[in-house]
Amino acid sequence: MRRFRLTVEYDGTEFAGFQAQAEGFRTVQGTLEKAIAKMAGSESRVHGAGRTDAGVHATGQVIHFDTGWHVPAHRICWALNGELPNDVTVKNAEIVDGSFHARFSATARTYRYTILNRDDPSALMGRFAWYVHAPLDLEAMNAAAAELTGSHDFATFGLPDLPGNSTKRNVERIAVEKQGEILRITVRGNAFLRQQVRAFIGTLQLVGLGKISPADVARVRDARDRTQCPAVAPARGLTLMRVHYDGIRFTRPGVDGEFAAPDGTEKDNRKA
Repeated sequence: MRRFRLTVEYDGTEFAGFQAQAEGFRTVQGTLEKAIAKMAGSESRVHGAGRTDAGVHATGQVIHFDTGWHVPAHRICWALNGELPNDVTVKNAEIVDGSFHARFSATARTYRYTILNRDDPSALMGRFAWYVHAPLDLEAMNAAAAELTGSHDFATFGLPDLPGNSTKRNVERIAVEKQGEILRITVRGNAFLRQQVRAFIGTLQLVGLGKISPADVARVRDARDRTQCPAVAPARGLTLMRVHYDGIRFTRPGVDGEFAAPDGTEKDNRKA
């Protein structure tokens, strides 16, 4: 048996989320498991780094699975992509130690939300961006974002995986940036509650419209009351960009790997 680590990209529009559900629901996990079973000749459980909601996309989702399939690591992308549908792609594959876990070995996750902020909607970006017609105050949004960074109890903004679990999380950074008519909000943290990032975005959008202030954001944060969450943004604008495994090195035979340094920069990881 070998453990594979894969980086996966998907358009979440037609999926009921990442995590496998009851029969009849199309999920990323289920789709991957079906493709692996067909190619490997036996079933393998897929474990993901982030359980993205229905409609949420990914360019850097990380999964792992154990298999007796003896395909070379450098050919697994080709093999699986030939079986997967067009809205899921395996970007790279590596053999890793059995102690690696896609979810529990991760040290941080980076999400990006895209808002189309202009007079008219877009036929091309509709699946991947939230269309907001009214102008947004970037300075106010960044001020409010500062109230959502750091270690806090974020119960107002999301739910734990299981009732009773901790709602404390550490949000390392939130950056609100605009390029022309596109506004991007990047959020990095150690982990997130269910719908937490989308709740952040919905709240920041209200700040940008002048409907609530940064001080209001701090107040509802400290309330630790889910019913006081100002708003939740649509899923379509959210993308899981990257999962970080600081200090853990991944290599493929004959291929240079890379890993994230604690400051978020990329460093070479050439095999000695």
